[in-house]
Amino acid sequence: MNYFATLSPAYAEIFRLVMVCAILIADLFVTSPNKTLTYLLVQITLLGCAVITVGTHQHGVTHLFHNMFVDDLMSDVLKLLSYLAMSMMLVYSRNYLMVRGLFSGEFMVLALFALLGMMVMISASHFLTLYLGLELLSLSLYAMVALQRDSVSATEAAMKYFILGALASGLLLYGMSMLYGATGTLEVTAVSDAIKGGVQNPQLLVLGLVFVVSGLAFKLGAVPFHMWVPDVYHGAPTAMTMLIGTAPKLAAFAFVMRILVESLQPLMTHWSDMLAILAVLSMALGNISAIAQTNLKRMLAYSTIAHMGFLLIGVLSGGVEGYGSAMFYAVVYVLMSLGGFGMIMLLSREGFEADTLNDFKGLNQRSPWLAFVMMLLMLSMAGIPPTVGFYAKFSVLSAAVNAGHIPLVVLAVLFSLIGAFYYLRIVKLMYFDTPESHAPITIQPDSGLLISANGLAVLALGVMPGTLMSVCSVSVRQSLLLH
Repeated sequence: MNYFATLSPAYAEIFRLVMVCAILIADLFVTSPNKTLTYLLVQITLLGCAVITVGTHQHGVTHLFHNMFVDDLMSDVLKLLSYLAMSMMLVYSRNYLMVRGLFSGEFMVLALFALLGMMVMISASHFLTLYLGLELLSLSLYAMVALQRDSVSATEAAMKYFILGALASGLLLYGMSMLYGATGTLEVTAVSDAIKGGVQNPQLLVLGLVFVVSGLAFKLGAVPFHMWVPDVYHGAPTAMTMLIGTAPKLAAFAFVMRILVESLQPLMTHWSDMLAILAVLSMALGNISAIAQTNLKRMLAYSTIAHMGFLLIGVLSGGVEGYGSAMFYAVVYVLMSLGGFGMIMLLSREGFEADTLNDFKGLNQRSPWLAFVMMLLMLSMAGIPPTVGFYAKFSVLSAAVNAGHIPLVVLAVLFSLIGAFYYLRIVKLMYFDTPESHAPITIQPDSGLLISANGLAVLALGVMPGTLMSVCSVSVRQSLLLH
């Protein structure tokens, strides 16, 4: 019994894996095309994981599996947020996928496997565990994008995602092997100790760092490793696009924290310069390219690239303030993206994708409430008060100012002003243009309630951001042992 008690930090992952296997078998006996039983089992699994994660939380930092797995406050908070994001994705996408014949047991099982990969990434304390979680997540996402086999655009997006993703994974693995060659260990904290103690070949260490940062930049979608983002976001079914663009960003943030902050903190002078270049390029290309887009999913793809630039500013600012603001920004970005892609799916119907800017013309005349919610989401993405997007950008820029990155802050503000144009353009289309279609908007009650709560949360957190911000700061401080 004592042995099983020591595994308590990993109970959520074990429960998730057992339930995935059970759901996979149970789905074989579900004959209903609505897959209601499978859907409920998945939601119950997510709820069970949340209860286990809260119930097994321990104060301080706990390692197990020979220091390959870590349980701390940051990992528990990110896991809970990942469960919430996945649950919301399933609610938003249920009707959308059902009318397209894609709401299958395979979709839900792949989603749970992807979430298991995120959980492993978030709690990894060893390079091998990090890579294992990353590949489990990536392979699940590749398969999900290709799930719509009769769609040329989805198949093409899956091929691009798979090939470029494999290349990025190779870069990351090559970088990790160089770090191992220079330090003689793969444990996250042991690598940091080895660097502090001095290594025989510092050039190999820096070269490995370059490859690792390149791999991380691809997973975040930062320039110049962004090529896959617009094509995959546009080509994949919107439900898969929502999954790719939301919860995995939380896991990617944890990945950055584990590798750059915990493991390679002594090399901060090297990687902070690299992140500064990536951040500026991402904000510039993301915001400028988004202006030319007429497809909303491509516009949100370039918007994602720009947002990742802001996230990197928080990381390179360092300290509790910088890392806490970066975590807060990642959480807020996920919340906004869930609402944005959710709105596209709610307005879509059988045989019609509401993914162009023209589809949002005159939305206020068709549904004033949905137009209001979409306006809140767009204002938040633009960083306009009193929405939470403004506070997220303000906290990141404030941390950068305190860290002395004044030129970076000036550029970030400039590119944010450019970015406000394409968000406000959607607000203008909804309220001042004539609708191109007067087809009735029919929304399931659960989806309607969720999109309303999503939009109001963006507003409420903007007015009262203190609680979420303090949770992020405290979790970063306790988990990374910062002062």
